Amino acid sequence: MLDDDIKQQLGAYLERVKEPFEMVASLDDGDSAREMRELLDEIVAARPDKITLRTDGNDARKPSFTLARPGSGTQLRFAAIPMGHEFTSLILALLWTGGHPPKVEADTLAQIAALDVDLDFEVYMSLSCHNCPDVVQALSLMAIYNPRIKVTVIDGGLFQKEIEEREIMGVPTVFLNGAFFANGRMSVEEILQKVDTGAAKRDAEKLSAKAPFDVLIVGGGPAGAAAAIYAARKGIRTGVVAERFGGQVNDTLEIANYPGVPETDGPHYAAALEQHVRNYEVDIMNTQRVAELVPAEQPGGYVTVKLDNGGQLKSRTVILATGARWRNVNVPGEQEYKTKGVAYCPHCDGPLFKGKDVAVIGGGNSGVEAAIDLAGVVNHVDVIEFMPELKADGVLVKKLHSLPNVAVHTNKQTTEIHGEDGKVSAIEFKCRESGEATRLPLAGVFVQIGLVPNTEWLGDTVERTRFGEIVVDARGATDVPGVFAAGDCTTVPYKQIVVAAGSGSTAALSAFDYLIRTPAPADAVAAQDEAVAA
Repeated sequence: MLDDDIKQQLGAYLERVKEPFEMVASLDDGDSAREMRELLDEIVAARPDKITLRTDGNDARKPSFTLARPGSGTQLRFAAIPMGHEFTSLILALLWTGGHPPKVEADTLAQIAALDVDLDFEVYMSLSCHNCPDVVQALSLMAIYNPRIKVTVIDGGLFQKEIEEREIMGVPTVFLNGAFFANGRMSVEEILQKVDTGAAKRDAEKLSAKAPFDVLIVGGGPAGAAAAIYAARKGIRTGVVAERFGGQVNDTLEIANYPGVPETDGPHYAAALEQHVRNYEVDIMNTQRVAELVPAEQPGGYVTVKLDNGGQLKSRTVILATGARWRNVNVPGEQEYKTKGVAYCPHCDGPLFKGKDVAVIGGGNSGVEAAIDLAGVVNHVDVIEFMPELKADGVLVKKLHSLPNVAVHTNKQTTEIHGEDGKVSAIEFKCRESGEATRLPLAGVFVQIGLVPNTEWLGDTVERTRFGEIVVDARGATDVPGVFAAGDCTTVPYKQIVVAAGSGSTAALSAFDYLIRTPAPADAVAAQDEAVAA
């Protein structure tokens, strides 16, 4: 099952197991069960003094296996052969079950352990999904640290009948106590916010009590991370408030154009960004959604950032690095059938459409790359592009046209996404020249038409373009004193990771320059001294 190099690495990891635990497998006579048994045997062989295997499980899902320390009451089951992107999830589950401490804040572990309610999670994933491991690992951690939490990790490709019965057309999808809970990437903190009803109020009080910052960065993508590093290196009090560290990068599969990094993927790069920032004295406040920006009453005074949970943060300068999100095509049926055939991540959800017909809306790099990837999984791909020609790089267009199961429709406008029985059944588009309408029967639609800045919450506080981009000058300054902006949410041309990182560092240097040139009012100095002392 595993090659020699992987076996050696697995053995090295499992040396960290401190306490004995048991795996119990529920198997049948199928090929998948034989593969699972082989994998479990190799795990035991890597650490036979600490890990044992039983094969007398009788779970309804076969093949599957559980992990548990004797007497722990842990209820963690993998109805999957967790390879691919989930191999890391398996290794972490083995280590945590064996008593190796997770790299999670102590407050988070305490919050998990304190949950006084029975929770039965089922998380459906695919082995090619780069968004799924975060959810799988978060829920696995919760099951291992609280015996009242039951978690079953299910490979949608292995249990296709369940996928169809529950009409799951996007992963990760989570059910709680038999009912739909959430879809998409989530951290353990985000899951806890949804199940721990008192968490928002506690967070608000904790955040509002923080001393004012010199630089507060809103957003944790490449622009926000670069700004945090450059600000912290100046020795000033720096904070980052973000919904999820890494931002849009988390949804990017391949990164091959960042100088000095020949090849990586989004989740790994996002993790590296966060670790780099944590190397400095930066206060990172994750899973927080901003709601309002209140400018300082006088130059050098405190700008206030209000949060959705009612908390608020103060800082002498603020750098807006809220990034962007996938743009909606805004036609009838898109919202109605989102996660029911309308998808935005071909790498995550593509395997759910194996052998079926799908469409990709968008002929830029992301759209053409999506079509190329999907062509290797699905039966047929139709690419629908609004402009007369595909906008993707030539090498990608050439590859696309070489694929026998791809059709390209240029100069076409998508008009509607149709559905039957609660899921996508067809897409309709018209020729922009003749007006002739075409309706294609299919099972899935992948939207890849660019980005829209995450700036609606700003209202008229700062100047924005009609597209929502924050207007900045060459130094990253906005029209509000002490407020700067960087990255995809701004008018900086070319929405690329390297461009965002550069603009983030520019904004941080400009914020520092503003601080040393703009004295703080006496009341602001007194307030900060009082807060720090407290």
